[in-house]
Amino acid sequence: MIRILITLFALLLCGSAHAEPLDAQTKERGRDVVDRAVEFLRANQGQAGGWSHNPSPQGPNFPAITGLVVNAMLLDPRIDASNVSVKQGLDYILSFAKDDGSIHDGMLPTYNTAICVSALSRARTHQADSALASGISFLRTVQYHNDHTGGIEAPSFNEPVDEGHPYFGGVGYGKHGRPDMSNMSFFLQAMHDAEVSTEDPAFKRALVFLSRVQMNDATNDMPYADSSNQGGFIYATVPNAESIDGRAGQSMAGTIVETHQDGGSITRLRSYGSMTYAGFKSLVYADLSPDDPRIIAAWKWIESNYSLEENPGMGDQGYYYFICVMAKALNAYGVDKVGGRDWRVDLVDTLEELQLPDGSFAVKHERWMENNPDLITAFALTALQYAIN
Repeated sequence: MIRILITLFALLLCGSAHAEPLDAQTKERGRDVVDRAVEFLRANQGQAGGWSHNPSPQGPNFPAITGLVVNAMLLDPRIDASNVSVKQGLDYILSFAKDDGSIHDGMLPTYNTAICVSALSRARTHQADSALASGISFLRTVQYHNDHTGGIEAPSFNEPVDEGHPYFGGVGYGKHGRPDMSNMSFFLQAMHDAEVSTEDPAFKRALVFLSRVQMNDATNDMPYADSSNQGGFIYATVPNAESIDGRAGQSMAGTIVETHQDGGSITRLRSYGSMTYAGFKSLVYADLSPDDPRIIAAWKWIESNYSLEENPGMGDQGYYYFICVMAKALNAYGVDKVGGRDWRVDLVDTLEELQLPDGSFAVKHERWMENNPDLITAFALTALQYAIN
């Protein structure tokens, strides 16, 4: 019911809630881009069954890349788990499953497990379902809360945290010693895809963390959000494990000077595109009321900063991650228009131009592994599937 209300509220805000189907010509162009991307990925699949595999002893491997590819393929209504490439990819993912339910190769267990869980939840084979249940059980162990420390991802932080702690509700990379919005997004995506109830404590705790990485003083109790009304999201509640007491927050986009109605100004951490769409999607998945101030504030930022020319606030850095999470977020919210623009048409136009003759996509920036053709093609393919299907 709440999801329906959110969609109706989006209609009032934006004048569109999937009211118009994508025009046939754009859909056909998008389908052509999809088909070329799928062919590239099929041709680039390794003998081990996965993508971007590092043969031993090179390693480590990132089964998450294969998870992203498999998930992107399975979003296509013409492809299912019986597809040869998908089946081999699923077998590759399962080869990294551990006894504790995690899926990784000794590195980034939360990131890899969450993405692979999403792929397994879409496959829905008997073998995938068994690993899916174990993966969700593992993911529950890496969320910071009153009775837990962050598990395997927090070897240097072994104390439970209460709701007043900046870690509460979050998940992250162990090497940084603190939770972050990106891992939070993948974590909640996995919970959503596995159909975990939004009444589950994992969702309720996550909302505490989500509120603290949204630059909106009305709902964020952290000092770095004081007097901020951006509405968008930043990366983390603290820069690193050594800065817990300072509660300084962290944004990969640096800072911005906010000007208020009274003419005053203040410098605050800058919200940026990829984390704002990741945060917004997470709020929608958590079934917040459509008139919740967090939803309203985030949508205002999205409308004010809409662009496919760059990852707003970050330029070309993290661009393909950005378009992937943007498409997921806008699809989940049920809107076709942002600021009067049809994001689906813009996305097809943009990716059609960026696609290379072999079906992969042009590298825009090397940061965050976005010089890896398998990874960025998976991101682009996912975005396209949400736009045209």
